[in-house]
Amino acid sequence: MKKLIAFDLDGTLAESKQRIGDPMAALLAQLLEVAHVAVISGGDWPQFETQVVAALPAGTQREKLFIMPTTGTKLYRFEQDAWKPIYADVFAPDERDHILQALDAATKEAGFADEKIWGERVEDRGSQITFSGLGQEAPLDAKKAWDPDFAKRKAMQVILRKALPDLSVNIGGSTSLDITHKDIDKAYAMRKLADASGIATEDMLFLGDAIYPGGNDDAVRAAGMDTVAVRDVEDTMTAVRAMIACLK
Repeated sequence: MKKLIAFDLDGTLAESKQRIGDPMAALLAQLLEVAHVAVISGGDWPQFETQVVAALPAGTQREKLFIMPTTGTKLYRFEQDAWKPIYADVFAPDERDHILQALDAATKEAGFADEKIWGERVEDRGSQITFSGLGQEAPLDAKKAWDPDFAKRKAMQVILRKALPDLSVNIGGSTSLDITHKDIDKAYAMRKLADASGIATEDMLFLGDAIYPGGNDDAVRAAGMDTVAVRDVEDTMTAVRAMIACLK
């Protein structure tokens, strides 16, 4: 029987950068009554706070919830009636400057410099720097249409990996690339979660909408950990209902 259920966020628990719906929030609260829960994604803490934490109903067992921003390079726990940072693997100032310079050059080389954007394209999340092809505030329809076959992001990924050979450059959400320290992915996050929780990865289950070759959730499966591939938020809700019934 699994002791901890981990989830991707965008596309799994909610639409991209949207608050989780009340039915999903209620299901997560029920799941927390029978298991520990983790949410792992590339966004930073403010995004998690808006999308997940603020949506949870009163009485939710928050002490059993692990919030893991920036692909698990940060961890937040609910302790003494407040959310607190437990760790953060942040970039040094010279690393950050080098990444920003590489992103500027790669954006021009990939031919993205003149595209219409909504908001800032580059977000420094401390332990992760994220490039969003259409900007951080792009509408959902535009994001879904921009790079459905991953071709644009893969082309820029090749450029950045040449410029930043000592760092990890991974495809993130529907328009994004995430730059972190080497070997950071969701399998890394699950191992960090095992250390922080005291629960072995064998006793965990991960759900994500991108568990396929090249998907940003697939590292968990490739590492030999147990996963469930979901198509969308509704599929996740069906899976969570089944897990609650089994764990009870």
